[in-house]
Amino acid sequence: MPLPGAGGSIASSKAKSDIAMPLIRIWVYEGILASSVAGVADVFTAANWIAADRRKSGKSTPLRWRIESLDGRGIRTASGQIINVDGPISARASADAVIVPGPFVPDVERFLEKKEVVTPLIAALRRQHQRGVLLASYCTGSFLLAEAGLLDGCVATTHWAKDKTFERRYPDVDLRINDIITEQDGIICSGAVTSALNLALRIVQKLVSAEVADETGKLMLIDGNRVAQSSYAGMQEEPHADLLVLRAQRWMEKSLQRGFSLGELARRLAVSERTLNRRFKQAIGKAPLHYLQGLRIDVAKRLLETKQLTMDAVSQRVGYGDLSTFRRLFKRETGLSPREYQRRFSRHYRQPTAIAA
Repeated sequence: MPLPGAGGSIASSKAKSDIAMPLIRIWVYEGILASSVAGVADVFTAANWIAADRRKSGKSTPLRWRIESLDGRGIRTASGQIINVDGPISARASADAVIVPGPFVPDVERFLEKKEVVTPLIAALRRQHQRGVLLASYCTGSFLLAEAGLLDGCVATTHWAKDKTFERRYPDVDLRINDIITEQDGIICSGAVTSALNLALRIVQKLVSAEVADETGKLMLIDGNRVAQSSYAGMQEEPHADLLVLRAQRWMEKSLQRGFSLGELARRLAVSERTLNRRFKQAIGKAPLHYLQGLRIDVAKRLLETKQLTMDAVSQRVGYGDLSTFRRLFKRETGLSPREYQRRFSRHYRQPTAIAA
């Protein structure tokens, strides 16, 4: 079933005589997620309703938006739905903000090889940036901004599972993979796809008001203070074929509850500590101790999600004899305390039942 252009045509037709009303262009292409576009437009719709209700003036709503594709035709999303559009993408068309979603693909680098899509998009993004237009992307849309060279020397974020790919491809970008939203020099990036709602609220804040953005977030139950992406991230392991490192990784997995000694592990593998360190960094980009800490936190997250264990029991199972050390490291890596993480993600945790007065 086709999805409408998310109200862009209706909103723009109401405002043809009001040139002061901010205009947002949402640029779409084949293979994106339908929810990301519809969700952003829904936030703008709610913000318009709240703003109109606050003013009680009967004037036009404060935001206009258009959904646009490269050829001006509807696009097919990753789920097969069709999104109708309001017209073609233009590098020269005026706008107050341009939003570009990320491709929903397992291999974003392969997507970037689609020059018939990527080349005109990045050219249009560069032109709009030169015009001083606010640019925004969510999920892997930041790859398009980076490909255009617009993020060099700036902070950015992207989907947590694509951090290594992003860092390797764009070493001049200050990637803050733990952040839900980053903003610098007129460019806003946000993390995985549902953070598009947070990004839309940030745009409402900048183009309408902080008060309207806050009320919109409350109305739509959008957490404006979402925890870091690392709370949701699983341990990302670079594929490699180094048998020595694979043997070391398997030993660590089986020996989590033990104290760790790099010297002992090196002796078991019949190599020097220096060699083991070097091979680890070459194979997975981390030193053995850094890898082990990540492994322990990842296993702790799984235990908190699936088992009804005390914090002390979880700490002991992953090799931290000191509970305070475990709590400190866990919060540093995930942005949440172990207890907060359990409340948010456990399959067994239940909120207390409210008692009627």
